[in-house]
Amino acid sequence: MKLLFDQNISFRIVQMLHLPVFADCRHVQTVGLNDSNDLDIWKFAKQQGFTIVTFDSDFFDMLIVRDFPPKIIWFRTGNLTTSKIAEWMLNNHIKISSFIENPDQSCLEIF
Repeated sequence: MKLLFDQNISFRIVQMLHLPVFADCRHVQTVGLNDSNDLDIWKFAKQQGFTIVTFDSDFFDMLIVRDFPPKIIWFRTGNLTTSKIAEWMLNNHIKISSFIENPDQSCLEIF
C-alpha cells in the first residue's frame, strides 16, 4: 500500500513499518514536499496514488470540498509518539488495506 506521511508525523515512521505491505510508504520529506502546503501534498498524493496519513484536520476539509482520491487516514488522537503510530499501523494493517481497497470510503478516522 502507498501511504504518504504528513510532516506532522516523524519521517522515522517509515523505517518502523517493517511489514512488506508497507514497502511503498513515503514521508513528505523524502519526496521533496517538506514544508509544502497541504494543497501541494494533496495534489502529489492524488497524482501518485498515495493515501495521506496525518494529524491535520485540513485534509478532511479538503475531502469535503475536493472529494477523493486521495484518501486520508486521520489520527484524531492528539499527539502520539512515532512508536505508538507505528504500533497501531502494524497491528491494523489489514484494516488499513481494506479501507484503501474500498471504493466507497474516503477517510479512516483513528480516535
